[in-house]
Amino acid sequence: MSRIAPFLAVSVLLLTSRCAQKPAERVVQVEQQAAVLDTAARQATPGGASVPLPEPFATKSARNFSEVIGWPAGRTPTAPPGFTVTLYSAQMAHPRWIYVLPNGDVLVSQASTTPTSVGKKIVAELGLDKSKSLQPVSPNTLVLLRDTDHDGLPDLRQTFMSPEYAPDKPFGMLALGNTLYIAGTSEVRRYPYQPGQTSIAAAGTKILDLPRGGYNNHWTRNLLAAPDGRKIYITVGSGSNVQEHGAENEIRRANILEIDPDGSHERIYASGLRNPVGLAWAPGTRTLWTAVNERDGLGDDLVPDYLTSVRDGGFYGWPYSYFGQHIDPRLEGQHPELVAQALVPDVPLGSHTASLGLAFYTGRAFPQKYHQGAFIGQHGSWNRSTLAGYKVVFVPFKKGKPSGPLEDFLTGFIADASRQKVYGRPVGVTQLPDGSLLVADDAADCIWRVSANK
Repeated sequence: MSRIAPFLAVSVLLLTSRCAQKPAERVVQVEQQAAVLDTAARQATPGGASVPLPEPFATKSARNFSEVIGWPAGRTPTAPPGFTVTLYSAQMAHPRWIYVLPNGDVLVSQASTTPTSVGKKIVAELGLDKSKSLQPVSPNTLVLLRDTDHDGLPDLRQTFMSPEYAPDKPFGMLALGNTLYIAGTSEVRRYPYQPGQTSIAAAGTKILDLPRGGYNNHWTRNLLAAPDGRKIYITVGSGSNVQEHGAENEIRRANILEIDPDGSHERIYASGLRNPVGLAWAPGTRTLWTAVNERDGLGDDLVPDYLTSVRDGGFYGWPYSYFGQHIDPRLEGQHPELVAQALVPDVPLGSHTASLGLAFYTGRAFPQKYHQGAFIGQHGSWNRSTLAGYKVVFVPFKKGKPSGPLEDFLTGFIADASRQKVYGRPVGVTQLPDGSLLVADDAADCIWRVSANK
């Protein structure tokens, strides 16, 4: 069978499948420690098959939104000993994703979820505004930051692209030669670009339409070029939690798409990935990796978000199963042939952590243990009775494969767990040319820099 055939089969099955049924009344209340799966994830050997998963609905599905209170003056997140955390850029407008241009300039995409007219009522009822998950208007801008004197802080900051020229909700950014690609929630555009250019005042050219919006924060569309620059990969999250709006709503979604640089020859590179966001090549390999935000509604400790290598043609379970052949009871009995194909992700990252950012460390400034490893930005939970995520974690790698358990790297974002108060929420993570790490804190409207002490 060709590599394309499995995807055609998946598409046909999705189009003909029924809408997801409501879950049976199987919720059982039990007393469990809130961090059961988080602990399991840390102790597990890389490779999802080793993860002990609880039964679905072992705990009730929670609505527990954090309240972002902002960072007190002089306070920063906490890094391990031997590192310094500094405020890289403040007073931004929902900075969500960071991209370093070939000349070392830093581009920041500023965009946010915006409620629909129906959604405004839900926002008010659930108090979502306090978690900074939604904004009345998305900034839809790109900001350029440049460190001209190489002191580790930008001394030039200006609007690189205004809403007039940017696609709706710009997120993924990619420079290939003299072309800059920007992925918005409903399209990919390309713009003429010269290295060192400090602004773009042109509408660009649309090269690809994409499904607009998505469940919760699934409007994000990330971009990554193949190592040889001949292909571009695009992440597209699902339009629902578990296909509750019907299969037709999920066409070309929960996938990583592949296109040529001109937008042609689109195909599904991998599927069944509920919300893949972070995307990167493992150093020294041609293996693609992604950070995936998994489903809600099955209880505190299901389903773990994950970091996984991405197999060309691979199917990763959504919406019918998770972590291999664990069947989602809300879609029980649907497409067992797809469930049988579902691949087990490599590294569990804890349930409801909203693991989004991903950067492999290729520098030399950090201690040896961090070389070639993966940093993951965890935006933080809302569907868990106690807060999870709200930090940057690290997974060590050796020879292109995970080589040890997950560990905390940048913490201190939670101000008071008992009162659901947090200072900020980390999202995008990227490495600067000097080997330091940048972390976007979209809820606190700032960017942090983590550097190794000399």
